[in-house]
Amino acid sequence: MKIAVLKGGISKEREISLRSGGAVALALKRKGHDVGEFDPQSPHFVKDLLAFNPQKVFLALHGKGGEDGTMQGFLQTVGLPYAGCGVLTSAICFDKVATKEFLGSHQIPMPKQAVFSRGQDVAWFVQTFPLPFPVIVKPNTEGSTIGVSRVFKKEELAGALEVALAFDSIILVEEYIQGREVTVGVVNGQALPVVEVVPKSGFYDFTSKYTKGQTEYKVPAPIDEVLTKELHVLSEKINRVLGCSGGVRIDFMLQNGNPLFLEVNTIPGMTETSLLPKAAACVGVSFEDLCEKILEG
Repeated sequence: MKIAVLKGGISKEREISLRSGGAVALALKRKGHDVGEFDPQSPHFVKDLLAFNPQKVFLALHGKGGEDGTMQGFLQTVGLPYAGCGVLTSAICFDKVATKEFLGSHQIPMPKQAVFSRGQDVAWFVQTFPLPFPVIVKPNTEGSTIGVSRVFKKEELAGALEVALAFDSIILVEEYIQGREVTVGVVNGQALPVVEVVPKSGFYDFTSKYTKGQTEYKVPAPIDEVLTKELHVLSEKINRVLGCSGGVRIDFMLQNGNPLFLEVNTIPGMTETSLLPKAAACVGVSFEDLCEKILEG
């Protein structure tokens, strides 16, 4: 098959995307496909992609311009089929607040939250803040823990909002769940083994995610069968009601053994430290076969 792999892009996750896209392209070449690699930052991106005329596009673009539905819309407009989530699903999942509002109507358990928007009175927001501390402050449309802060007391909240506002105009503030972190990959609607994430620093930030040796990954997670089943059912339900396809990753925290939904990653990392490939390998699916399975979606 003639496949275009899109990598790089304009987001702050560009370097990770280049690594993901390079690994995917190499894997698909090993499977005998005719693979072209394209970076939307190239001035000739559109011309080169259309001239290549792929049978399918594999998106390895993380963050804005890749996961938010804009590239999916472009590909649909020019008539190029692509793997993974469509325009609407991508846009909803990229917006953390929208995702939680949507899933709330489907009885998906999640941490309590508050939302701050640029232009609001920061002092008033802090004074009337309804959640107990600690909390975690996140830009609404960033990934890889970019712009994220843990806040342990009210006096630190305004500063954390300012940090997050450098990346987004809408900020999600959630209760900070002090428990075990797990993630579930879903490929073409089927949940993979649960992965437990154990960062050495105690916080799964950018460095912990992308630096070898900084995080221990337990695959499958050392949890009982009942909780494993609950996480699989929850993940497949989230995948289904959001209309996801291809390969996605769904993150949870465990609070007293109960899963709380955090977010959906519609274009999860495909690097050597990434979680979706680790989960697939646990059930005997090679990286090359995983890439082909995602292409089916």
